[in-house]
Amino acid sequence: MTDYDPVGHILLTPADPDASCRARRLRRLGLGDRPAPALDDFARTLARTARTPWAMVTFVGERHQYFAGLLAPAGLPYDGGLPQAGRAADRGRRVPLDHGFCPYVVVRRKALVLDDVRDYPRFAGNPVVDELGIRSYMGAPLVDHHGQVLGSAAVMDHEPRPWGRQGLGTIKAMARELADGISPPPRGAAPAQAPYGLAQAPYGPGGTPYGGTWSGYGDAGAYGG
Repeated sequence: MTDYDPVGHILLTPADPDASCRARRLRRLGLGDRPAPALDDFARTLARTARTPWAMVTFVGERHQYFAGLLAPAGLPYDGGLPQAGRAADRGRRVPLDHGFCPYVVVRRKALVLDDVRDYPRFAGNPVVDELGIRSYMGAPLVDHHGQVLGSAAVMDHEPRPWGRQGLGTIKAMARELADGISPPPRGAAPAQAPYGLAQAPYGPGGTPYGGTWSGYGDAGAYGG
């Protein structure tokens, strides 16, 4: 089943049969309910690499999604550009499941590439399109070593973007490395003192190993691999 808006013509949120299992895994990892400086660093480098005003590390729960890592433009509606709830640290980070596109990445377990959101009726009516002026999106799943999808790493822009195969490959590679840092395999476990299981901020202010910027070619389509 899927959820529809009252008018009955825009798909808002995908069915998520794995939500309970994912929520339990996130609780065991201590994720999904507070910001993490290392993940904010990752979001900043992700945005710099993609040359976008938005980047986020999103953990998708049963009732909401949480941006544990976030870079967003200042001065937008709803404090940081997204609906706010709860204590001050959560402003702009705790958002409904029907805002944005990361829940689709998580449920489908695949990267999602939208060069121009308005080209896809399923996504063109999403609240972030009108409220925030979002026109393009690309995100990749964060899959832990158990095969559980925890969330996504994603970027958004106010202009259409030809992300291309290079962009898709880059965000998938960065998401894989981040997931390995959050939930490493047993033989490569991070030190206990590392925040959120991260041995280090893998994409901190020092730069990225993935070539700096994305100059896409071709068309990766609505859904990447």
